[in-house]
Amino acid sequence: MRIVFIEWGTFGKDDVKMAFAAEGHKLVTFPFSATYETISHDPEAEKRLHIVLRKEVPDMVFSLNYLPLVSRVCQEENIRYVSWLFDSPCFQLYSVTAANPCNVIYVFDKEEYLAFRKAGINTVHYMPLAVDVDRLKPVLDVLPENSFDYDVSFVGSLYMEKLNYFPVVMSRLPEYAKGYIDALIEAQMKIQGYNFIQDLLEPVIDDLYEAYPVDPEPDGTEPREFFYAEYVINRRITTMERIGLLMAAASAYKVDLFTYKKDFSIPNVYNHGPIDYVREMPFVFRKSKINLNISGRLIKSGVPLRAFDVMGARGFLLSNYQADFLDLFVPGEDFAYYESKEDLLDKIGYYLSHEEERKAIAKNGYEKVKAKHTYRHRVREMLSIF
Repeated sequence: MRIVFIEWGTFGKDDVKMAFAAEGHKLVTFPFSATYETISHDPEAEKRLHIVLRKEVPDMVFSLNYLPLVSRVCQEENIRYVSWLFDSPCFQLYSVTAANPCNVIYVFDKEEYLAFRKAGINTVHYMPLAVDVDRLKPVLDVLPENSFDYDVSFVGSLYMEKLNYFPVVMSRLPEYAKGYIDALIEAQMKIQGYNFIQDLLEPVIDDLYEAYPVDPEPDGTEPREFFYAEYVINRRITTMERIGLLMAAASAYKVDLFTYKKDFSIPNVYNHGPIDYVREMPFVFRKSKINLNISGRLIKSGVPLRAFDVMGARGFLLSNYQADFLDLFVPGEDFAYYESKEDLLDKIGYYLSHEEERKAIAKNGYEKVKAKHTYRHRVREMLSIF
């Protein structure tokens, strides 16, 4: 197939490009520099894309994450537009353009997929994320089998570095609204597998809007509660949850942290700062006895990219519970999950002291992703529509 590939600053783009090429498809790259202001509307980019599509006459256009402007152009040119979302939620998906018949949109969160289907948007489909084990294998093969530098490690954002709206919003709210949101956060942190924040914001939505006005895009369909639930409150919950679990783990074990916030400090947590996704992250996963995954609360049921990355690097994965894991992997065989802070500490202690079982699970997880969850598997699945 001849595919116009929209290339912009997203994770996984090189892995996806290699998978398309390995499956025998011809790619024509269309560079796109997106900002918050241009990601949905960029007349110059749309004009250039029209020209490229008429010149190349591709079988389809592809992008990581959904871009409304690409959908508009493809609809006008009568060309199939396939997108695969690495972000959840992706606010561009709430554009009215998502219903365009040219679209085939894949999301990795089954709960998100079901919500769009329930709303009658049949262009949205479910497809999990993936990992490129072929890219990782020659890099990781240089490590000795028992080369462990870290007992427990966590790689991820603390959501304290950028787009941290919570302190600003809370500082402008009346006392009742502050108390209401604090109570919501406290309740949500006790619940795994179901997120009710957006559903319960109606009593304080006017206060939130007055404190920090945010309006949908001109063609957006998301409710007012969406921004405050996902980008304010759920981010805050993720921060609190990750810090709380790291503190709990560090109370009994040495923890190595790899995060953007270089000045973050907890006793018995060694903060290495940020690491490169391609060159350094796989080594951390392989050299850690236990790799923690603490999913962001913005992800409702999906398996995050980090989990696939850990297993693809032949690392042992200890994750919070996410419903979609059980569709793809077997707990205790391919990975392990914890259900509470106390369970996390129990699982860390158990797997640190049961090395052969831990290594067998890491091997099984690797074999499972290699057999079923590579980018080449996903390319075949997404192109099955043709």
